[in-house]
Amino acid sequence: MSAATEAGERIETLDIVRGVAVMGILAMNIVAFAMPFQAYMNPVAFGAMSNADFVSWIFSFIFIDGKMRGLFSFLFGASMLLVIQGAASKGESPKKLHYRRMFWLLVIGLVHLYGIWFGDILVGYALIGMIAWAFRDQPPRALIGWGTALLFVQLLVFAGLAASSMYLSQAAAAPGAAAETVREWQNLQREFGAMTPQAMAQEVRIYGQGGYSGIFFDRLADHGWAPVKGLLLFGWETLAYFLFGMAALQNGFLTGAWPIERYRKALLIGFGIGVPAYALLAWIIASDGFSVPMIFAVVMAATVPLRPLMVVATAALIIIVSRRGGWLVGRIAAAGRAAFTNYLGTSVVMTALFYGYGIGLFGELSRIELWLPVVAMWAIMLLWSKPWLDRYRYGPLEWLWRSLARGALQPMRKPLAA
Repeated sequence: MSAATEAGERIETLDIVRGVAVMGILAMNIVAFAMPFQAYMNPVAFGAMSNADFVSWIFSFIFIDGKMRGLFSFLFGASMLLVIQGAASKGESPKKLHYRRMFWLLVIGLVHLYGIWFGDILVGYALIGMIAWAFRDQPPRALIGWGTALLFVQLLVFAGLAASSMYLSQAAAAPGAAAETVREWQNLQREFGAMTPQAMAQEVRIYGQGGYSGIFFDRLADHGWAPVKGLLLFGWETLAYFLFGMAALQNGFLTGAWPIERYRKALLIGFGIGVPAYALLAWIIASDGFSVPMIFAVVMAATVPLRPLMVVATAALIIIVSRRGGWLVGRIAAAGRAAFTNYLGTSVVMTALFYGYGIGLFGELSRIELWLPVVAMWAIMLLWSKPWLDRYRYGPLEWLWRSLARGALQPMRKPLAA
């Protein structure tokens, strides 16, 4: 999802931050690859945790969950604006190019969602990217204002879900509760609460032991309406992050143009507020025993106003640390240039590792053990991306997306040096 490849001259800081983001996303997504969907939001949904598992969950909750996705969304908004500006500077039609890019991203995302893995974000990015076109000419202050308003709407949506789940839990437990109320509560429990041994065994049988066709139809049944639900439930925040990313491109934050003191200030403020607040939320939800109403109230609603602070602080930290350069920074930047290929390639590798039509490790590894495939996949990203991009202009899927959007095969191999 590197748009600087469309815009001409690259902005290396964007590539570096994007590289960290695409690697970091796997550290959270790995749970949804390796365990039932419920475990993604509720760490006790798939059985009790060891102390090491609990520490892993706390670390992910504070530093990874939502932050890497948010960082990726910031960068997508910034890159989208770069493409629009680049097309305009070349005398091309920015609108035509933008919507063709979003259309083909939607097509690729749908293939990914239904054919490979249910946790796709590309469909939502494509649909919301079409909306974000309307904000392309807004100045940074207006973009931040619109984004803040959208976050408030997102907070209201999640707060409404939290209040509804709290009411439903109390109503279902009341004497003489209506059968329909009890059924609704049980359905909510099945979707977000601790799983029964029978439900765990069924998930393992489908995903860890089943063939491709069985997994495909189960995915279609459980996540067939995911694009619509995702747009309504999470689209407000995603659009807000796109707009924040556009603003951060214009004001120089994401390009590395700020003085180091401003980045340090952003880091200290973001982490100074966000880390203690997230730690407190982790204590609250753990003390409550990870009940479903608290999942909605804490994991979904309470984190909405905190997450942007953590995203900005994380980006500032990456920019500060990477200023000295080095071989690792260069490797991470290359992984960011090939982020589209790395993101989709990760889905192919991880589903082959965990699903029944591959090695079938679904449900076999604990949370702390899941760091092993994460680190291995990070190594793969860092090993292949730079040698490939030393020879070719784009990653394989970046080239495909660019060619489809422009309606013609784009030059792939770099010219040989004199």
